[in-house]
Amino acid sequence: MSITAYILGARFIGIKERAGTKHHPLIQWWLSLCKYGIDAADEIPWCSAFVNGIAWELDISRTDSAAARSWLRVGTPVALSDAIVGFDVVVLERKGSPTAGHVGFFAGRSESTVSLLGGNQMNEVNVSTFDKSRVIGVRRLA
Repeated sequence: MSITAYILGARFIGIKERAGTKHHPLIQWWLSLCKYGIDAADEIPWCSAFVNGIAWELDISRTDSAAARSWLRVGTPVALSDAIVGFDVVVLERKGSPTAGHVGFFAGRSESTVSLLGGNQMNEVNVSTFDKSRVIGVRRLA
């Protein structure tokens, strides 16, 4: 059996930020892959750091950036209708910002929503649902 990005990422569901000054060491490690120091606070937006961490573990394309929109520059673009669980990342716009965004692994879709396995979703790794109108790109990493 091959381990996909989704399968590996799902192992971390429930990892969450820690209140106060004791930060989660795994989130700090993910952030270190994005050029933050290993002592970075886990309150820093870390959705892209999570995706970078999973990509690093699988030795597939990654961005080394904490910017969600950096994922628009790696892999191969695919239509949301062709997205595959386990292989694709979805980049979302953050309302009110032309530069900020959110990124996670494609987990499914409905007529009006897309589900993502991601980090920093309600301050933890989980599967969350977003409006499809926020999708600005889908990229196949492997």
